[in-house]
Amino acid sequence: MKRILVTGGAGFLGSHLCKRLLKEGHEVLCVDNFYTGRRHNISGLVSNPNFEILRHDICFPLYVEVDEIYNLACPASPIHYQFDPVQTTKTSVHGAINVLGLAKRIKAKVLQASTSEVYGDPAVHPQKESYWGNVNPIGIRSCYDEGKRCAETLFFDYHRQHSLRIKVARIFNTYGPNMHPQDGRVVSNFIMQALKGENITVYGKGMQTRSFCYVDDLIDGMVKLMESSDRFTGPVNLGNPDEFSILELANVVIELTGSKSKIVFRQLPKDDPVQRQPDISLAWKELKWKPQVKLREGLKKTIQYFSKLA
Repeated sequence: MKRILVTGGAGFLGSHLCKRLLKEGHEVLCVDNFYTGRRHNISGLVSNPNFEILRHDICFPLYVEVDEIYNLACPASPIHYQFDPVQTTKTSVHGAINVLGLAKRIKAKVLQASTSEVYGDPAVHPQKESYWGNVNPIGIRSCYDEGKRCAETLFFDYHRQHSLRIKVARIFNTYGPNMHPQDGRVVSNFIMQALKGENITVYGKGMQTRSFCYVDDLIDGMVKLMESSDRFTGPVNLGNPDEFSILELANVVIELTGSKSKIVFRQLPKDDPVQRQPDISLAWKELKWKPQVKLREGLKKTIQYFSKLA
């Protein structure tokens, strides 16, 4: 049994990670300021004697004793991270500094939940970890993109300077139960609109592509990364390499929900990436990890969850 800290533990990914770690018999300390995290996501865990919740903003130092740290604290959807962009950057940068300082003090292994957004609007396709990215440093998405890039810098400098044991996961689009129904992300948007019989909003012509990874697969990859040899730090892409256009996704959601919703087109948001697909050959080589859940299978489970909320 290990004592494991999960920052952002009441969020979409964090809640699934907490559940997985408890299932494996560990003690879990869930830290969240509930800015986007929801108590509903972890309500089924509170009766577990190995689970503890601490309301705390990771922008401020944290003093606890743990064996491992998963740093997931940061709003991840454009609606949420653009609402208070300065705070988003602080969460990524100050949060990383505080988590790394804690890990250094207690000699804990620490994993950073980075993002495919570090690649920006990529000029290389698919994206390998060796690609440095094409990011607008002053755009409306920069608070998140550059905040996560700076966090990666801090993680590797702590590793080089203080021999800290680090792991960096670059997470691509992930979906599944516990997503916030109003987070503005494409899967939750489409499902909620379809279930309500509203028009489904597609930006641009819907030809931009994404690769959608079901949450159980993603969590499995994160745990495998944390358990991997200290020799392997990452960064490593975690995502599903199956690429779909946004228009394809909209049509599949309409089909699976049996909705009569119509697709309407709106202007493409500024700096929205045209293509996004992970090269996961490194994840397979180092972790023997690749996604197992196909898009239709995962969407059915996600629709079942959202149908209880619509």
